[in-house]
Amino acid sequence: MNYVFEFSAVFDAWDELLAGTLRTVWLSAAAMGIGLVVAILGALAKTGGPRPVRWLIDAYIELIRNTPFLIQIFVIFFGLPAIGLRLEADQAALLALVVNVGAYGIEIIRAGIESIHHGQVEAGRALGLTNLQIFRLIILKPALQAIYPSLTSQFILLMLNSSVCSAIAASELTGAANDIQARTFRSFEVYFVVTGLYLALSVLFWGLFAWIERTFLRQPAPR
Repeated sequence: MNYVFEFSAVFDAWDELLAGTLRTVWLSAAAMGIGLVVAILGALAKTGGPRPVRWLIDAYIELIRNTPFLIQIFVIFFGLPAIGLRLEADQAALLALVVNVGAYGIEIIRAGIESIHHGQVEAGRALGLTNLQIFRLIILKPALQAIYPSLTSQFILLMLNSSVCSAIAASELTGAANDIQARTFRSFEVYFVVTGLYLALSVLFWGLFAWIERTFLRQPAPR
């Protein structure tokens, strides 16, 4: 084996990797925030909407969950211009991530809503609580506790899936790595460092999510 490892070329472009990392975090956070809105509205419509709306939501969920994310982003970036809707690479990446995470989020949030026993809701109504009070005081926290692990796992998966957006030249971490590799021809070194960055991001967010759960969502210990 005559290959000589040379990481200096990678670290010389550290500012590009850092910018790509921050872009990945921003893209993932924005997609998750917007996707949660889509998921909440979709879950509410699926659990209490008219039948045609439920059918449409089911079709959307099955379409997204049973097709590759790469194909979805290609349809948005390369397909939509055929009908007159042209998006920049970063815009298409954000839209594709929102569409993807929204489909998974609908099922997660629906399961959280349905985990609340109907008798608790009826008890709230018997006490004279409004629908908003019932949602805030009875449904919200127990539902969040039930779905929080799934939501945080979905965020990590979303962040890792954002690497696929480099296929349309979106300006995120893998896209920056591809540019550096094309200049330096140091494939192993570039992608080895990028692997470490994705791992560090995952560990960082897992720690943050665990702290949020301990601080705000965990039930107090019985005395």
